[in-house]
Order: sequence, then C-alpha cells, then structure tokens
Amino acid sequence: MTTLHWADSRLEIHRVVVGPYDNNVFVLRCRETGDAVLIDAANEHEQLLQLCQRLGVRRVLETHGHWDHIQAVPAIREAGYEVAVTAADAPMLKDVGYDVFIDDAEVIEVGNLRLTAIHNPGHTPGSVSFLVQGAPLLFTGDTLFPGGPGNTKFDGGNFATIIDSIDNKLFTLPPTTVVMPGHGVSTTIGNERPHLAEWVARGW
Repeated sequence: MTTLHWADSRLEIHRVVVGPYDNNVFVLRCRETGDAVLIDAANEHEQLLQLCQRLGVRRVLETHGHWDHIQAVPAIREAGYEVAVTAADAPMLKDVGYDVFIDDAEVIEVGNLRLTAIHNPGHTPGSVSFLVQGAPLLFTGDTLFPGGPGNTKFDGGNFATIIDSIDNKLFTLPPTTVVMPGHGVSTTIGNERPHLAEWVARGW
C-alpha cells in the first residue's frame, strides 16, 4: 500500500486514514536526512508504529486533544516516541499521556525542514496548525476543512473564536497553500477564503 500523499525535492508527506472517524494521520519526512514527524496519533497503533519505523519518525505532534486524535498515543509513547501537545489541550491527554508542550509560533525542526506552529483556538482551546516553511503546505487538524471550520459545539469550542483564528492566522497565507485537514480531503486557502462570510452567516 502506497502512503505517499505529496512530495517535492525536499520532502515527502505520507497519509493513512484510521479509526471509526476516518482520521487523517500525516507523516512529514525530510528527504535529505530521513528524519520525520507524525501528526496526530489517532488510532490503529500497529499501523502507525509500522509507519514510524519505515519512515524514520522521531516524534509525534498532536493538533488538538480530542479523543479520536489521540487513541494511539499510549502505544506510540510506549514504543519510545515523544508526544507533543499544546498546554491548553494537555488536560485532554491526562489518560493517555504526553511529553512536551507546543508553543504558538514555535519552530519545529524535522531534519532540514522547519514547521511553524500556529495556535488556532476555537475547535478546542489549544488547537494548533502546522505550516511547512518554504513549501505551500498546512496541516490544520480540525480547525479548517473544505467547506468551513471544524465543529465548535464540544466543550471548549467557540465559533467566533475559530472564525477569528482562521481569518487572521490562516487566511493571511498564500492562496496556493494546500490545507491538509484532520479528516477528509485536502483543499487550498484560495478555495476556502472567499466563503468566510457564508460560514459566519450560517453560524457553523
């Protein structure tokens, strides 16, 4: 089964879909060094551990703390991988564990690649997106999907906050930026930005 989802001369992105909610799990891999990071240890830990071993994953980044995105965390940590989450969402991982915090605007090294963490509250208080520096690639977790923002009806969710977060932190990116969400298919900033007023009007 091929997992390659996107690639250029510097990097590879691998994607698998796991669990009852069809969560996207992404691996960003630096082609020059072989180092990689896994985004959202959602479910099906056996498959994810195989992916980690095959692709040189060194650590795991969680976009947020909702349970469908963290089911594989205990097995991943037991295998020796460090799991990072924002401090605001860390309480949601109290039963599965975590190792380090992700700060807003933190630059995360993946071999010769760099990821910038973008705090995107609204779906959860500590939701975070990851922008690949020097490439038009953005991992948005459950903050931004094709057709609108993620659900804000769970505890800690807020619709006005997620709209502000998307408008001021994500829609400032170039329109060609590819959005890779936590579920479903990819889109671009340019495809989604024109619809912001419609999302506000419908209220979800």
